[in-house]
Amino acid sequence: MTRVAILGGGWAGLAAAVTATERGHAVTVFEAARTLGGRARTLSVQLPDGSSTELDNGQHILIGAYVDTLKLMEKVGVTPADVLLRLPLTLRDPHGDGLALPALAAPLDAVLGILGARGWTWRDKLSLLRAAVGWQLSGFRCAPAATVLELAASVTPRVRQQLIEPLCVAALNTPAARSSGQVFLRVIRDSLFGQGHAGWGGSNLLLPRAALGRLLPDAAHRWLAAHGAKVRLGERVSSLPRAGADWLVQGEPYEQVVIATPPSEAARLLQDSGIPAQDWLQVTRALAFEPITTVYVSGGPRLSLPMLMLASAAGAPAQFVFDRSQLGGPPGVLAFVASASTKDKEAVQSEVLAQAAALGWSVQPLQTVVEKRATFACTPGLRRPAMAIVPGLWACGDYVEGPYPATLEGAVRAGIAVGAALARPLSQG
Repeated sequence: MTRVAILGGGWAGLAAAVTATERGHAVTVFEAARTLGGRARTLSVQLPDGSSTELDNGQHILIGAYVDTLKLMEKVGVTPADVLLRLPLTLRDPHGDGLALPALAAPLDAVLGILGARGWTWRDKLSLLRAAVGWQLSGFRCAPAATVLELAASVTPRVRQQLIEPLCVAALNTPAARSSGQVFLRVIRDSLFGQGHAGWGGSNLLLPRAALGRLLPDAAHRWLAAHGAKVRLGERVSSLPRAGADWLVQGEPYEQVVIATPPSEAARLLQDSGIPAQDWLQVTRALAFEPITTVYVSGGPRLSLPMLMLASAAGAPAQFVFDRSQLGGPPGVLAFVASASTKDKEAVQSEVLAQAAALGWSVQPLQTVVEKRATFACTPGLRRPAMAIVPGLWACGDYVEGPYPATLEGAVRAGIAVGAALARPLSQG
């Protein structure tokens, strides 16, 4: 059987490992950290009363259109309904204004949701319906250089502010003025006009109500062990020398290697190993990145919904706030998410606290987590690196070639694609 080394135990690496193991390969996963999960990991935070709780390194959102992620969770023994709170797409602010789709099949849910949007005039609603029909008639395609802001030029300012911009920053983590219109249309097609997994609507919000480790990494670890794969934690691979036709990983020979690390680490590994992949390195190093800051606070009220949209502006960086008490956490803990905010940790935290105070919420900071390179900047015409680097060497992650932005679904799809592309074991011809 083919010996495969997978460097990185995040969601992409785990998806590649499960897929390759299913296909009969002898798989070993090398993970530098002591836990699996990559950027989707769990932290322990002390509460004001002295007790502790588990919070994630960032508040993640899944949607019903993440079919491959949900199928992979089921494959390794996780029932999505047990760990995810499912809601129809709801983008409402603390005053109750905004969009909320009914629990109906697509696209009827979107049509009725738009017609019933609170705080919107008929002009607002009709502008969005006309734009949506136009996107559908175009086959959900636009000019490669078009931005999301240009794509939404025909909708009213209120619709842009209360729907297009929040959806864009949630899905692409890039401001609408410089986000890829084509990638955004792909997300719109799969969510608002597509079907989700196992009867769930493609646009359904799936909010984790368990630690991120329970959504996939822990179960995938158990599944891999039960199916003969090896997982080696706390092992950072520093080089990839060749030994004849094989690659040496920690001194051991492997016929195929999958690099499932962040792109900067993948580029460093290739450069330090002297692997002739200059075009791949050039494309990867040209990627720009966007940060995500999550500010956890205590003393907050119980929100009307588990997730509310916020009016983001200068000095008010958070676009969303989550009520952790409705997602399996302790009462009073809120998570404010500020995407694509370039200010430092202290500045973002201070502004978020002021944003909460403006809403009448007196809160205290618990933990602020900054992922400076959370996602690649999903800009128009972006060239992304290929999965195949050189013969026998592959890359997977949410940043490689593919139709999706930097999401958990993008990472899982990349991992599955690489796992399926590996050479078939010799015993199977």
